[in-house]
Amino acid sequence: GSSKILQHCSLPLTAQRCVSVLVTELAVFEFRGGHLGITEHAPGVSLALTRETTDAEFIVDPDFRQMSIAA
Repeated sequence: GSSKILQHCSLPLTAQRCVSVLVTELAVFEFRGGHLGITEHAPGVSLALTRETTDAEFIVDPDFRQMSIAA
């Protein structure tokens, strides 16, 4: 499949800078100070896999951790 988080959007934008958190099946990302940061990863998902499958550049949060998933 293709990346869900792109460096540049190719579609018309209806609003800019209105999203602060993105949650995917791989990770949780947050926009802070104009930068995209990764804060959490899904169980069994490596940072390397997330980098390989995400087109957009992101920084790793100092508190980067595994998601807490309740059953």
